[in-house]
Amino acid sequence: MARGVGSPGRAQIPGRTLRGDRWWLAPAVTFTLIVIWLLYALVRTSMQRDYYVPQFHYLTPFYSPCVTASCHPDARHLGTWLGEMPPLVPYAFFLLPILLGFRLTCYYYRKAYYRAFWLSPPACAVAEPHAKYTGETRFPLILQNAHRYFFYAAVVVSAMNTLDAFDGFHGKDGGVGVGLGTLIMLTNVAFLWLYTASCHSCRHLIGGRLKHFSKHPLRYRAWTIVSRLNTRHMQLAWTTLGTLLVTDLYIALVASGALTDLRFYN
Repeated sequence: MARGVGSPGRAQIPGRTLRGDRWWLAPAVTFTLIVIWLLYALVRTSMQRDYYVPQFHYLTPFYSPCVTASCHPDARHLGTWLGEMPPLVPYAFFLLPILLGFRLTCYYYRKAYYRAFWLSPPACAVAEPHAKYTGETRFPLILQNAHRYFFYAAVVVSAMNTLDAFDGFHGKDGGVGVGLGTLIMLTNVAFLWLYTASCHSCRHLIGGRLKHFSKHPLRYRAWTIVSRLNTRHMQLAWTTLGTLLVTDLYIALVASGALTDLRFYN
């Protein structure tokens, strides 16, 4: 029996869509950019080098927190929890799944990779190739409901990245200093917090389950701010991918000696 757009009672359209625009361009661009970013992150997290600048205390977010014996001693801000890491194993391997889970279950990223990777559907008013649709009611997509818990964990990770950024105010003589790397790390952290705060789970945490906003003026004010951020959730999702890549790349270049950090103070 025909299903989907070919089921009885549906308009019989020979093509996948009547759209005349380049509807395939957006999912193709999304697919390409995400694959490039994932490949870069995979290579960098498995390199186990050029992740820390001891002179200025620059630690890339891809290796934070660095709590293994393989890490540079000055990079272990939270102590040494684990022994030496085998080759290719990321030093922050136990927190990377949290960040990956937070992004994978994010409402915007669901739309992005559902369309770009699963073609479900690839665009509005375009038929998808799947015979049936069950939504997020079955395994494994039912696990998307864990997003709120990944949000709580992501807040902790963002706090760690904030500590790393403030530790980047390190001068050549051991005092306070400011370099281009410091500003890049601060910018990255600022956008990470904006992306985290714009999350739908954050919006629900602040204003959900309230029957009368008038009785909770502070929460209402916070809810309105987060709601405005929520309208920019997609833009912030892509911006943070960019700031993470730029921050890691800059620190890697400085740590490898390929680039000299531009100093503004000390």
